[in-house]
Amino acid sequence: MSALAQVILLIANTCCNFLTVLLLMRFFMQLFRAPFDNPIGGFVLHLTNWLVLPLRRIVPAFRGFDSASLLLAYFLQTALLALAISLSSAHEFFNLAMLPRVIVDGLRVLIRISLYLFIVLLIAQAMLSWFNPRAPLNWLVGRMTDPLLKPLRRIVPPISGIDLTPLLAFLLAQIVLIFV
Repeated sequence: MSALAQVILLIANTCCNFLTVLLLMRFFMQLFRAPFDNPIGGFVLHLTNWLVLPLRRIVPAFRGFDSASLLLAYFLQTALLALAISLSSAHEFFNLAMLPRVIVDGLRVLIRISLYLFIVLLIAQAMLSWFNPRAPLNWLVGRMTDPLLKPLRRIVPPISGIDLTPLLAFLLAQIVLIFV
């Protein structure tokens, strides 16, 4: 791969992954009914509205899910994969025979990024609970992680007041990442 191709891929990768994370944050914040009236929510809205709002005219919400945000995140990852294949030295150009692989790999990458986002939220929740448990962001992060931690809390109750479910969730996310 030429140096110019590497630079193009680096810039495209950075921009697409940054936007994908923001779009997934928007999706999960709406899914878990986390408020957007905080600095993180405002940041996510301001940086994604230009993409999501026009698409919502065409792609409506499905059963309360923000399908426009999720579809855009998926499209960004599949477009990035197609670009990477096109710029690699193994293939001269992207062709339609590669489309099924790109479709499946795009979904796989989206799941991986979602899991990494969940892991970051778990770490942020742990750090906030240790250093500033009354921080407004602690409530927001808890709102996004609690629906995933509640089933685990039924299996592993707190031991002497210490909740081990974030550690278990972190371990399970790492295991899923191995298979995805």
